[in-house]
Amino acid sequence: MTYPERATRRLRLPADDRSPAAARAAVRTVLTEGGMPELLDETLLLTTELATNGVVHAGTDINLTVAADSIGVRVTVTDYRAGGLEPADMAMPEVTAEGGRGLLLVDRFASAWGTTHDVTGKSIWFRIDRDADAPPRPARSGPAPEAEPSTGPVDGGTVTDLDQLAALLTIAPSLQSRLPVEQLVAELLARLHDTTAADGGAIEFDPGDGTGEAVLAGFGDTGEPAVTVPLPVTSPATGRLVLAGKPGPGWHPLAQLTAERVALALQIDRMRSEEQRRSGWLTYLAEAGELLAHSLDEHLTVALIPQLVVPQLGRWAAVHLRRDSGVLELAAISHAEERDIEPWRARLMAASATLETSLASDGWTGMELPMPRGVDGIAVPLSARGATIGVLSVGRPGERQHSTEERAVIADLAKRSALALDNARIHADRAAVAHELQAALMPGSLPEIEGVSFAAEYLPAEAFGTLVGGDFYDATTLPSDRMWVAIGDVCGKGAQAAAVTGVVRDVLRVMARDGRPMPRALELLNSTLLEQPGDYRYATIASALLERRGPGLEATLCLSGHDRPLLLRGDGSAEWVGREGTAVGLFPNIKVEPEQVRLEVGDALVFFTDGVTERRDASVMFGHERVVRAVRDVAGKPARTIATTLLEAVQTFSPDAPRDDIAILVVRCDGH
Repeated sequence: MTYPERATRRLRLPADDRSPAAARAAVRTVLTEGGMPELLDETLLLTTELATNGVVHAGTDINLTVAADSIGVRVTVTDYRAGGLEPADMAMPEVTAEGGRGLLLVDRFASAWGTTHDVTGKSIWFRIDRDADAPPRPARSGPAPEAEPSTGPVDGGTVTDLDQLAALLTIAPSLQSRLPVEQLVAELLARLHDTTAADGGAIEFDPGDGTGEAVLAGFGDTGEPAVTVPLPVTSPATGRLVLAGKPGPGWHPLAQLTAERVALALQIDRMRSEEQRRSGWLTYLAEAGELLAHSLDEHLTVALIPQLVVPQLGRWAAVHLRRDSGVLELAAISHAEERDIEPWRARLMAASATLETSLASDGWTGMELPMPRGVDGIAVPLSARGATIGVLSVGRPGERQHSTEERAVIADLAKRSALALDNARIHADRAAVAHELQAALMPGSLPEIEGVSFAAEYLPAEAFGTLVGGDFYDATTLPSDRMWVAIGDVCGKGAQAAAVTGVVRDVLRVMARDGRPMPRALELLNSTLLEQPGDYRYATIASALLERRGPGLEATLCLSGHDRPLLLRGDGSAEWVGREGTAVGLFPNIKVEPEQVRLEVGDALVFFTDGVTERRDASVMFGHERVVRAVRDVAGKPARTIATTLLEAVQTFSPDAPRDDIAILVVRCDGH
């Protein structure tokens, strides 16, 4: 595509003129006359780079062509040195001809760019297009001037319009948002150099964070400054701009204006950096809080806390916990260098007494605790719900002390860690209570009877790990060489389900030992549950009364809303036995139909709750057929083998944790 030119400026620079001022003046003329001041900053920046590289690195004269059209501007820089294109210099150069920024900025800011080569040399061109939505400004009439007096060096009073020169020191917002602050500062100093033609200049800056003063940009020799202007930056930061050479009348005001522009760029960069840092810390705390919230195991939580701290907030971190005796003990430690973990472990174990004394001190009122001698860092109490459960200690981040912001982050992380530890302890206590209560609702041991064996498996749902499950099983011996077994599922979870489970189990046991027929026992249990306060006090039960008949067993099965048990024959055949009945606790009258089942030697009755058949893998349930397939291969084996095999099959059916309790009870006729 060809572009109609509106103004063209051609200029040949001698090789010994290493200032980019002439090239920049040509760009200003073309863009000003062409009505495109919005492209001035980017075009000046890239022209300076290419002109500087051509003069210094090629070491020859260069030819500069600037062409503006209705769409944008095209700049071509040609040098007369044959050879390939040298790689871009990625390091920040000085603003004079001591090494340009190469093609890095050209690639970043230009709409398009390219190179051409011939036997005499090479050309580098770039285009910067204006915003298509912005209407073009009309160009001035008449030929483009050969030079701009108002943009020449300030040398003894030749400059009459300092306002126009001041405008040259204003960086466009689009450029400010895309350039690193170091390049912005270098560009401002380069413009000041173009305007004043000073022999040397530098911008020195100390951010006040302990890193010391550094030269952000410079050119020439500044050994004897002629003009020194402080940078108006916020304390504790300090800085100054210096110019060396024979000062002109406009040097001082231009230096002051440049210092203001530099200070503004530095302040904006500082605020942007602080905002990014704060945003980073907020993200860090949010992610750390999420990790801590997901851990309900105290040991894992304790081990996680120092891992979250190192190395973001310190080279080492440790957690001391207060035990039941009230003594602080080192519970976890992490270090950026693994080889230093054990030496620091010994040092921090010795510091436990000092930290404990600091916690108990009446004079301590702050958030941080005094660190023991020889341990450099900060210590923060781990307090949750009005109690101090430990101390988080964090070592220094390298050779410096923690900043105020880092101390605030550590304090926040300590609060989150303390709550996570307290939640983990509460969860552990609830799990222990649930375990003890669940164990109390199960038989302490199954009967040991000659000729008959019992086996049971129970797996609580992990989704309700701190609640008592509603599944239960029971087995006991009765007078006259009889036995009674039962398995059931009570509606609900937690304390209410535990209460109903206790009623169901105890009533059935008492009725069975009293010799009541099973249908009558279930009727009395139904009446008892209906008298209980609250809703949903019901249960499904499968029970059996077993009596010896020769070498085998005679079982009377009664089902109250429960799945039928599987009769697994010793030869591998299997059948579902029992007649369905009404669950207890739902209706005033229940229907129970006992069924007689004969067990020969080697036969087994396999009872289970719906946690077995309703175990899911995605949308597929384990089902009754898989129960048969799971136990058929262990037909004739001991009751323990049958129960264990079925549980393993149910567990491996799905990778997900069980969402319902699983109870299995096996009764096998072993024979005499």
